[in-house]
Amino acid sequence: MDLFQQGSSSHLDPLAEKLRPKLFSDLIGQEKSFASHRTLISKIKEGHLQSLILWGPPGCGKTSFANALINEVDAEVFHENAIDFGAKKIREIGEKAKRNRYERQRKTVLFVDEIHRLNRGQQDVLLPFVEKGYFYLIGATTENPSYQLNAALVSRCRLVVLEPLKEADLVRLSEKAFEEFGVQRDQLFTPAGFEDLIASCHGDARRLLNLLEEVWFAHKQSPDAPFPLDPEGLINLFDSSGLRFDKKGDEHYDTVSVFIKSLRGSDPDAAIYYLARMLQGGEDPLFIARRLVILASEDIGNADPQALGVAVNTLHAVELVGMPEARISLAQAVTYLASAPKSNRSYMAINKAMTVVSATGPLPVPKAFRSSKTRLMKDLGYGVDYKYTHDGATGWLAQDYFPEGLKDRKFYEPSGRGFEKRIKEYLAWMTGRAKSASDKEE
Repeated sequence: MDLFQQGSSSHLDPLAEKLRPKLFSDLIGQEKSFASHRTLISKIKEGHLQSLILWGPPGCGKTSFANALINEVDAEVFHENAIDFGAKKIREIGEKAKRNRYERQRKTVLFVDEIHRLNRGQQDVLLPFVEKGYFYLIGATTENPSYQLNAALVSRCRLVVLEPLKEADLVRLSEKAFEEFGVQRDQLFTPAGFEDLIASCHGDARRLLNLLEEVWFAHKQSPDAPFPLDPEGLINLFDSSGLRFDKKGDEHYDTVSVFIKSLRGSDPDAAIYYLARMLQGGEDPLFIARRLVILASEDIGNADPQALGVAVNTLHAVELVGMPEARISLAQAVTYLASAPKSNRSYMAINKAMTVVSATGPLPVPKAFRSSKTRLMKDLGYGVDYKYTHDGATGWLAQDYFPEGLKDRKFYEPSGRGFEKRIKEYLAWMTGRAKSASDKEE
């Protein structure tokens, strides 16, 4: 026996683990979800298992739901996190489950936390074991399964949607924590301080228990001051402990905001720093990759047309390999995009055009540019006076494609940066030469 396995270590467990529910009857909150899945839960309690995808925000009780479910049935259980769950291990568990079924007549349950972090190849390895019923899969995810999971895998699982816990649920949970600590609420918090603590958790039970545990440790070290904590005392305590007490939930948005602004501001060092902060803080790498795709068009655009391709390829790479290797692809994209020339002229162009369309509605297309494929269309004058642009000396002929009332509008005005400088020069050359030259090709 390992030295660290001797005796009980439950007293060393984090508070969230100590208070984790063991049975369905112990679960707090999610009444709406449980009511809509009453038949499913009844069948599980009777031993009739089914593969499930549990979808909900952090700290809403996905893992607790899975543990309660598992404790209701007689089965061999494998609990894995997708971050370190490779194809080889999936096959090993699948083969064990197969032997359980045919040799021992025993059921097998595979719980995969953060299942959205499995890449497509790993999900494909899971699929046949689920299809054949060798094991029952329970996957927990904070991401929309329709986007992040193999459609074939999702179709073979029952989707259970969980919601953020209500503040009343968090209050009930906190009472269990106070009982575990052996203190009363008013020993640790003023009414306003406790209200702020509950509000700061945004329905996340794990965050609540982690914060309560930090308060309890501080109280044990210094029981007299500054307890009970008021709102200001909470901020001071968590700032001094290196934690972020964020009542409004701004920390996530602030970090994403400065990350995008450092990319826009062409600072690759700051951008890579905030990338590291987000990844270490548990931010979904796919969320980051999607933001890079947006930035590539919004802030770089035609100043470097390759930027969008880099961002899209990075998104695909993150989907394929997952973490932790995905951080390398993200770092490559972040440093490239931060260092690329910047232009928001395409972004501005579509915004201007959308404003005009909203104000003017669907104005009639000029007859010269309407489709003239049928005799009726031609009889109505469609296509008359249209000039074939390749007949121009520079591949351009002066024509106004806008509807009446919008003649000669300008939406896209290329900047003088990066490749967009060449676009600007080309447009000027093309139109200028065409207007001054004859139709004779140079």
